[in-house]
Amino acid sequence: MSGLGFSVLDVVAEPYSVVPQLTARLRITDGSGERIHAVVLRCQVRIEPQRRQYDEAEREGLRGLFGEPDRWKDTLKPFLWMQCNTTVQGFSGSTEADLALPCTYDFDVTGSRYLHALGDGEVPLTLLFSGTVFTKGGAGFAVRQVPWDCEARHRMPVAVWRQMIASHFPNSGWIRLDQDVLDRVAGFRARRGLISWDETVSTLLAGTGEVVT
Repeated sequence: MSGLGFSVLDVVAEPYSVVPQLTARLRITDGSGERIHAVVLRCQVRIEPQRRQYDEAEREGLRGLFGEPDRWKDTLKPFLWMQCNTTVQGFSGSTEADLALPCTYDFDVTGSRYLHALGDGEVPLTLLFSGTVFTKGGAGFAVRQVPWDCEARHRMPVAVWRQMIASHFPNSGWIRLDQDVLDRVAGFRARRGLISWDETVSTLLAGTGEVVT
């Protein structure tokens, strides 16, 4: 038994990163009594949507992911948000370390669609850890694995996600289209003499009878 334990102290938005990024501040404890030289740490970050309540607007926004609300007891399941890794420097007993959580606003990604639909409150996260621990051995380094059951839960405020997105995509977002669809939309814009993509999409929506605000 390694005696390793993990907890999440905070998750914050990185305002000056080149790409959208959150940073999780981890506290790592070790009860083995050994001097740890380094930990090569891997992490799966999961969102557990069943661990929070949703208002009417959020339920409407999540319909495309989870179906009608009366089916949510079957469809509202944990899902993988991202995989990430870091190297933790040597310590004895306990230490703190930063884990970079690179994000995307791509609406083809389930996590982005889910987070975009939330208005307020918190995002229930579970971080599942694995990796390799390097300690001093009889003939140099000894190696042991991070136990498979090491995990930590954290409730990240939705405002943290929105702060990160706003710093990279202020009052905007983006979607990816197949080339043939993009060509058709571009042709529609050119034929109508529309000035912007916003005006183009609004015109298309108006043609379907959708209310455009």
